[in-house]
Amino acid sequence: MLYSLKCRDPKTRWDKNTAACVPCAKKPGHEVTTNCGYNDNGGRHELPHRQCKVNTFNDGSWAVCRPCASCPPGYAVAQSCIPTTDTQCEEIRERTTQVPVKEPTTFLHVSSSTIQTNQGSSWTPDETAVLTTFSGGSVAAASSGVLWVVPLAILLSIALVVLSACIIYMKRKRGQHLVFDYRRRSSVISDGFSPLTAPACKNDVKDIISSEILSAPLQTVLDNLDVLEQLIILLDPDGPTVKNTKHLASHCSFSSSWITYTYSMKDSKSPLKAVLEGVTSRQPDWTVGHLAKLLRQMERNDAILVLAQLKLNEMDV
Repeated sequence: MLYSLKCRDPKTRWDKNTAACVPCAKKPGHEVTTNCGYNDNGGRHELPHRQCKVNTFNDGSWAVCRPCASCPPGYAVAQSCIPTTDTQCEEIRERTTQVPVKEPTTFLHVSSSTIQTNQGSSWTPDETAVLTTFSGGSVAAASSGVLWVVPLAILLSIALVVLSACIIYMKRKRGQHLVFDYRRRSSVISDGFSPLTAPACKNDVKDIISSEILSAPLQTVLDNLDVLEQLIILLDPDGPTVKNTKHLASHCSFSSSWITYTYSMKDSKSPLKAVLEGVTSRQPDWTVGHLAKLLRQMERNDAILVLAQLKLNEMDV
């Protein structure tokens, strides 16, 4: 059942600003709900995404989840299918056992005067040499040469053990004198976030957002579902390179335990929406300008541009 009468494609929704059907935002490990969960008037019926079912996946390239692949004959599963990654297969390599071929051995029959082989030939050995045979039929005077191999191997083994012990000792001694010095980021203290004071609104924020929008109540952002949805997509993802909802919550004096709990419930409720609702209840006098100041401090100009999409006629509804 479609929620939109204007958009017949269930993977799109009606955008009042552009008066056109726009595609739903894609999300790894999830698929979009019908018409992104919105009707033509902006009313919300359900969340815009739902998790992929068992044996399906979506790496963020499609609007719907796809069935997991099966490994073809001759291949084994290297990594099972997960909601964000398809099945990974690897070729099965057959192990072959080779039986070594023994070569015939020539035996020497040594007497005090002659040496006779099992093949019938004979010769007289030198008094100072002891002859032996090896697999393959080669004969060498080895008894005098082998005597120095064993002591040499023992000496080399002792040298390697001493060298290894020296290296380990030097590394341990060096590690005791190393001092690791680092500077913590200004937005993070101890294990959680500590509240920071928002600086005065800079001129570049006023250049992006009109003064009427900046002075509007913060509740305006919660009432405008289109703007709120775009802010959720930008700020909720937890990445190491840009600041997100966690940093915004720390600026608003929320404790680290509250932030951790909010992100643990991310699948059922947006952390950004929880932060905005908490601020409006605790600080009812906050305006859109307060939020813009914090986003500017976090260097999230992309989110400030989304706030600029708020319209006066939409705020009056």
